[in-house]
Amino acid sequence: MDRVVSLKISLLRKCLPQCGLLWIVLISAVGVVRADEFEPNYDESKVPAHVLPDPLIRLDGTPVADAEAWRTLRRPELLTLFSEQVYGKAPGKPDQQHFEILDDEPQALEGLATRRQVRVYLTAGTEGPAIDLLIYIPNMGRPVPVFLGLNFYGNHTVAPDPNIRLNTRWMRNGGAGVVDNRSTDAARGSNASRWPVEMILQRGYALATAYYGDIDPDYDDGFKNGVHAVFDVQVTGPLAADAPRPGDAWGSIAAWAWGLSRCLDYLATDQDVDATRVSVIGHSRLGKTSLWAGATDERFALVISNNSGCGGAALSRRAYGETIGRINTVFPHWFCDNFNQYNNDEAALPVDQHELVALIAPRPVYIASAVDDRWADPLGEYLSAFHASPVYKLLGTPGLPRDSAELSPVDEPVKSGSIGYHLRTGKHDVTDFDWQQYLDFADLHLRPK
Repeated sequence: MDRVVSLKISLLRKCLPQCGLLWIVLISAVGVVRADEFEPNYDESKVPAHVLPDPLIRLDGTPVADAEAWRTLRRPELLTLFSEQVYGKAPGKPDQQHFEILDDEPQALEGLATRRQVRVYLTAGTEGPAIDLLIYIPNMGRPVPVFLGLNFYGNHTVAPDPNIRLNTRWMRNGGAGVVDNRSTDAARGSNASRWPVEMILQRGYALATAYYGDIDPDYDDGFKNGVHAVFDVQVTGPLAADAPRPGDAWGSIAAWAWGLSRCLDYLATDQDVDATRVSVIGHSRLGKTSLWAGATDERFALVISNNSGCGGAALSRRAYGETIGRINTVFPHWFCDNFNQYNNDEAALPVDQHELVALIAPRPVYIASAVDDRWADPLGEYLSAFHASPVYKLLGTPGLPRDSAELSPVDEPVKSGSIGYHLRTGKHDVTDFDWQQYLDFADLHLRPK
């Protein structure tokens, strides 16, 4: 797919209705390779020659020589580029946001934790969009640090606790217990393997999680649903009914990241947790989300990306596994429309994902890959950590404690610096091994010295 076709995609997305199969037919009509025809490259010898943009060189060519120049000049420049060209611009904190505690059980999980279920209302009243936040807080030594992350199929899937409220919103089909895009009681605890609640609690951390579909349903509906329907006007300004949406308006990843910040707003009011020690975590598309949330909201003390791949931690210019063109074709709602300009033209992108990681500096960040998850490009994820390290070092932190650009050995975590990384045996998933490393990393950075 060439640059001309990419621009056709952008024009179609702005001018035509966007709805599932219709959209796939339309983009196929202008010459886009369909998802089932895409052949990923898994051959290192076929990775295109490329030069990464230097995170410590400004657009005008001026080197960034000190922390002040990074903070006041280069970091804002990179944030603007990612906002305008990749994820899209998001609104600020809602003025009328408020919270309601729906459940507060001090003896959950046989007394191990307090279970708190909180509804984060994003508008005045109770009729607008809202996020249901599930929190397990260990019954020890409060206030405690927190791991905060979004889940794929509802809070009721992260643990078999029958008292977790069943989410009744739209769900992607394919998840356990999901029937006709709605969850059922059969889904309870179905994703518990990715959320080792008791392990987290026993290590002295709270766990807070919310269903990402509470914020924005994960399908291409022309941004007429979820938070976009209410808050788009703050980003785009008033638009005529037939006017195209601006190319830099926020996509779903930016919306999910924005929703994580709204969950953090609540945590800042809860005296049982320490909102200055919140680790934001995400897997796959939600790993892309956690990185963008960490870049845009400096209140997050630590950021974790698990198998986030293209548009997350993996370098775009490598075009290995999933590519910009493929991800924009299959998931046209994830990023802003301007990102379509770089389909099959990654070299024209003014940023790359190592600079996304650098935007988190000097706060600690951990990136994880899996051997069998070639789609997410483990080497590209590692190289983002490697090439972000000079920014961390400029800011006085150790960065990645490994000087080699070669992928680190399997199952040998690198976690003693301010950038952590591991390549795990296995597939695209979140495992106990992953969580053990995240907990160790959090201990290193968030526990009193």
